[in-house]
Amino acid sequence: MARIFKKNDPKVIKAWTFYDWANSVYNLIISTAIFPIFYGEVTKTKDADGNVISEMVTFFGREFVNTELYSYVYSASFLLIVLLVPILSGIADYTGTKKRFMQFFCYLGAAGCASLYFFDAQNLEISMFSVFMASIGFWGSLVFYNSFLLEIADKDQHDKISARGFSLGYIGSVLLLVTILFLNGAAGMPIKYGFFMVSIWWVGFAQYTYYYLPGKSHYTAREKKHNIIWYGYSELRKVWGELTAHIRVKWFLLSYFVYNMGVQTVMLLAVLFASKEILWVSGGDWWQTKETGLIVSIILIQLVAVVGAQVLSRVSEKLGNLRTLMLCTMIWVLCTIIAYLIDQPLQFYGLALLVGFVMGGIQSLSRSTYSKMLPPTNDNASYFSFFDVMEKVGLIFGPLMFGLLEGIFGNMRVSVLMLMIFFIVGFFLLLKTYTIEKRQGIVT
Repeated sequence: MARIFKKNDPKVIKAWTFYDWANSVYNLIISTAIFPIFYGEVTKTKDADGNVISEMVTFFGREFVNTELYSYVYSASFLLIVLLVPILSGIADYTGTKKRFMQFFCYLGAAGCASLYFFDAQNLEISMFSVFMASIGFWGSLVFYNSFLLEIADKDQHDKISARGFSLGYIGSVLLLVTILFLNGAAGMPIKYGFFMVSIWWVGFAQYTYYYLPGKSHYTAREKKHNIIWYGYSELRKVWGELTAHIRVKWFLLSYFVYNMGVQTVMLLAVLFASKEILWVSGGDWWQTKETGLIVSIILIQLVAVVGAQVLSRVSEKLGNLRTLMLCTMIWVLCTIIAYLIDQPLQFYGLALLVGFVMGGIQSLSRSTYSKMLPPTNDNASYFSFFDVMEKVGLIFGPLMFGLLEGIFGNMRVSVLMLMIFFIVGFFLLLKTYTIEKRQGIVT
């Protein structure tokens, strides 16, 4: 028996936000914290005394710096998402199977996480495919997840709901991270078992979301078309055409495209940067050692992000979304300058607090700002597909440029400084969007 769906249903809203709880463990444990540290260690060549001889790896016969290759694999996964998502989201809107696609990508990503248990630095061609698959699953599911926001609640609730989702994600991912670290330290569990735990957590808790989100029966059947495979691309063209009458949305999308390149690149590569560029001390106090220091800083970022998402949501009620996002981009500029200059553990902890505060807010507000700006439509998946395509095209270039600059200059500091450009340009594009809104007498 099909469930009766109604808008602004607290149970449906709670179930939607709970998917952040389910999938954010990938973002923290696999793409940000434990796996990057694991990857960095297993791809180093050491001598008999444990000293690092080389950080070069061979991939399909070519040599790369290990972190450089890591950046390229993520860029490749975003490229495939950019190509696939328009097709799939168009089909989802056409057939009313949006939830099914969300489930498919969720299970694909979870399978990729589980297969990281078998990661072997001697067979990187196969091992990096697991990284590739997990990334596609996570980001692909978010396209369909985000598009449900317009359907489950009115726009005046989007800021609060989006912030609640991100907060749940940060709390849940930290809980699992601490559990994995405890089992590793106290019970001697190999760290790679944690990748299985991420997979089980993601799939298991997602079932609550799938139970309440509307399924195929909620959607009205559409007239059959012969070009259903390319329907998504035609939908994107249609969305772009419709946005011609909504110029502020176009400018916002452009600003998001630019500043989000910086945000997501920081999230993907922060741990690898700290591992290489901060002068951790072997045998010193716990907070000065690399392994402990990296994990502590990541936990700090996640916990402070919970507060940041809530605080900046409240700030947006006073300043408006766009001015709050402009404030966020300026804080990010400050973060990149600090990162370029620091090399001590205590300094990095301070930076982690600042990054955490602004990270939660800018992600939450970006999602809700776009949803509030959209015109009335039944093609929610196509509109959010457009949003996600913009995001993923940016993510192709962010990690790619980061990796290229590291390969050229031999360190990550120049790459970090490059990220400042994304935030500065993003600020001015947000300012342009805000100017258009003022001229039109609109406040977002």
